[in-house]
Amino acid sequence: MQPGHSLMKHYLQFKDLRAQEYAYLFERARVIKQRFKNYEKYQPLVDRTLAMIFEKASTRTRVSFEAGMYQMGGSVVHLTTGDSQLGRAEPIEDSARVISRMVDLVMIRTFEQTKIERFAAHSRVPVINGLTNEFHPCQILADLFTFLEHRAPVNAQGYDLGGLKGKVVAWVGDGNNMANTWLQAAEILGFTVHVSTPSGYEVDPKVAGIRDTGCFKVFADPLEACRGAHLVTTDVWTSMGYEAENEARLKAFARWCVDAPMMAVAQPDALFMHCLPAHRGEEVAAEVIDGPQSVVWDEAENRMHVQKALMEYLVLGRIGR
Repeated sequence: MQPGHSLMKHYLQFKDLRAQEYAYLFERARVIKQRFKNYEKYQPLVDRTLAMIFEKASTRTRVSFEAGMYQMGGSVVHLTTGDSQLGRAEPIEDSARVISRMVDLVMIRTFEQTKIERFAAHSRVPVINGLTNEFHPCQILADLFTFLEHRAPVNAQGYDLGGLKGKVVAWVGDGNNMANTWLQAAEILGFTVHVSTPSGYEVDPKVAGIRDTGCFKVFADPLEACRGAHLVTTDVWTSMGYEAENEARLKAFARWCVDAPMMAVAQPDALFMHCLPAHRGEEVAAEVIDGPQSVVWDEAENRMHVQKALMEYLVLGRIGR
């Protein structure tokens, strides 16, 4: 860390940062993305190293973090449980003590949230949650940036986060790590989430880690959850680690496919998002994800830009333009 930035932060769930920090990150992401699009070289993380630890398979997370770190001038070490002691008997705490002495940042994509918390508790460098069973903060960071990019004006300070207040996000599908993270974001940034899940797959506010249950409303009918929404979003019905439940989930979730009628009752300019990979004909109709209201490709690309801003912030703290 640079001099004057001695307070180390981890990013293990969305509520680890405050609204003011998100305003800063979104502005940095906007500037960094603009430089990327203009082919301007920007390398504030020269001689810095990111360790990426994967216990769950990945496409977007690996590409976005690895490409982003290289573009920022740093280097990357890629580890999986199959090619390191992480897959053997070494305690997580010992791995954290060793790895964090050799790198400047660690990104972990794993199963239980407790694993990443144990690692962070013994790490000498910032740890980023690349996905756990409970939370997916980097994805929601990208989703919100994408919404602001499409719907918020830019002023002298960057995007006006006040524009998020009063907005409605419709979550249709599983009460999973994405849903939990949307609730945390709503609590911090002042919007409302309309949640519709099949019976038995509800969001648990305690697991989500929120105190203000007023930040979300529950709907038995997914169509009603979408009514008046500014953003409609979903995820696969069977997340990684739950494959044994796939057949039962296909039956339980049959009514929770985001289709044209759902988008029709949302705001006329409502956006559709999906964290990908998507299964057309299951959680989303092809006409929706491939339609004019879908911003899933911007959303996927923006993982890289917001994570570059996040890594810059965790290593260097606040910097000028």
